[in-house]
Amino acid sequence: MEILRVENLSKIYGKGETEVRALDNVSFSVQNGEFVAIIGPSGSGKSTLLHILGGVDRPSSGKVFIDGTDVYSLSETQLAVFRRRQIGLIYQFYNLIPVLNVEENITLPLLLDERKVDRGQLDEILSTLRLKDRLRHLPNQLSGGQQQRVSIGRALINNPALVLADEPTGNLDSKNSAEIVDLLKASNKKYHQTLLIITHDERIALQADRVISIEDGRIAKDEVIRPHGQEGAK
Repeated sequence: MEILRVENLSKIYGKGETEVRALDNVSFSVQNGEFVAIIGPSGSGKSTLLHILGGVDRPSSGKVFIDGTDVYSLSETQLAVFRRRQIGLIYQFYNLIPVLNVEENITLPLLLDERKVDRGQLDEILSTLRLKDRLRHLPNQLSGGQQQRVSIGRALINNPALVLADEPTGNLDSKNSAEIVDLLKASNKKYHQTLLIITHDERIALQADRVISIEDGRIAKDEVIRPHGQEGAK
């Protein structure tokens, strides 16, 4: 089942001589539960693409459908609610609230939505992320790897249709990077989360079901690494 469809997406910054076409008529779709890596050189448009898919930035033209919803037909208020409920965002710099502890940071999307926390689901996520003994810690009391795990928990707590990760291992050493990728892969399988990761790391990209290469704002290559749902050699 198709969970994401992108149609003729373009993003233009500036006008005239200063015009920059960050995305140029990009189209693709992603199936439910698929793990897709998006790669490309700096300035290729991949982060712009992720921000538009995440409802953070609006396209100049084109459409984005997530779980059947035409995302940019929504009002700003509707979009904010949709983004909170249907999209899990994981950033390179964690974006945790410094005055909130681990549990509060993870459950923040639910609290903003005035929804009750499912303690069973929270406990399961905390166990999966190995954070049960860090519940009352503030972000500055955590290592980089632990902070990134908290941001993953926050992205998963709402059972979003789509999890988007922008260079999630960019600030981590190789050991923590491998752990974070393993956790994202585990959540992809355990919770049937559809996962899109932007990465410069070829080793991470080759663990995905599929790799989309972006160059100069266009899709240069869209390659299936292994059929969706199958494990291949790492």
